[in-house]
Amino acid sequence: MFHYISGKLAALLPGAAVVDAGGIGFKLTVSHYTLEKIAPAAPQNGTVKLYTHMAVREDGMELFGFADEQELETFRLLITVSGVGPKAAMSILSAFTPEKFALAVCTEDKKIIARANGIGPKTAARIILELRDKMAAGGTLPSAFEAASAAIPTPLQATGKNSKLSEAQEALLVLGYNRTEILTALGSMDTAAMEVEDIIRAALKKLM
Repeated sequence: MFHYISGKLAALLPGAAVVDAGGIGFKLTVSHYTLEKIAPAAPQNGTVKLYTHMAVREDGMELFGFADEQELETFRLLITVSGVGPKAAMSILSAFTPEKFALAVCTEDKKIIARANGIGPKTAARIILELRDKMAAGGTLPSAFEAASAAIPTPLQATGKNSKLSEAQEALLVLGYNRTEILTALGSMDTAAMEVEDIIRAALKKLM
């Protein structure tokens, strides 16, 4: 129906945004990720552009808004998973950026995915099972998925504690964390006996 809506940000509500496009106020359900992206436009009623998905139910329709196409595609993939509806998908997108979610799927880390509100371990495992191949197959998400895959070194690359920490740090930088918070997270961990993948997972738990 609508691919995106562009207009003045009329209001920010808990879990929603109202966009004035051509004199019509569209209320869109949005994730915490999108709220953070568009919040700077709120004080001046600035112009925002949200990609959209319309969900039709027996009791009505609901319009969802997304800050970028990667988030929209992640949402659409999530609702293809058995047992995952729009509400659960938005819960996941409020907990993770598309890139961080791609990393969790790539590393098959169901514990991290299960940290999203309302998502249990079984649902997290099902998400990984059903989405891993889809996310690598096509569309706008492979860039995020490939970046996540590239961020995880192979065991042959890990040649000592300093090398492991360096590789983990570079992986976390790729995911958008700044060096200071990365060093703080890594500095609080005993990584001597950990593989690079384990260091990344443990650091993500501290950073999220």
